[in-house]
Amino acid sequence: MTTEHVDDAREIQQPQASRIALTWAGEPGRMEELTHGMLLDQADRAAAALARLGVRAGDQVAVHLPLVPESVIATLACGRLDATRITLPVSLTVPELVARTREPGARVLITADAAFWDGAIRPVKAALDHALARSGSAKDRTVLVVNRCARPVSWTPGRDRWWHEALSEG
Repeated sequence: MTTEHVDDAREIQQPQASRIALTWAGEPGRMEELTHGMLLDQADRAAAALARLGVRAGDQVAVHLPLVPESVIATLACGRLDATRITLPVSLTVPELVARTREPGARVLITADAAFWDGAIRPVKAALDHALARSGSAKDRTVLVVNRCARPVSWTPGRDRWWHEALSEG
């Protein structure tokens, strides 16, 4: 058997779904690997969660996440629904977030409770909460919160929902 045939045989034995698609190293000591199958499954579940929240083709979804796997998953989910991902970088200040969230559009926002950068835990959701309060645009919006840091997080009942719970429904 030639090397070419051996490589073909390996490809048949290891379907694409089991290959690593994403490797993420973030918080101290935290590393995640997602296979193609895992990534696509989470994207399907995220798309279903967004659809249950009323996101349809042409709608906007605002994503205020650090560089974490859920950011990629949110992008794929938006693609599945033909929705537009609007990126709200976590480096934006509250006044910048106010200006960006005042614009009509995204009824669903995806954020993280907090994130690690520059060696410290930084609030992410708190900045978005302040911006939504100051812009007066929190009404009729849903905020999906990705749990990245084990710490208390401010919560607005009826508006805020945990990402992992939304993905496990349905």
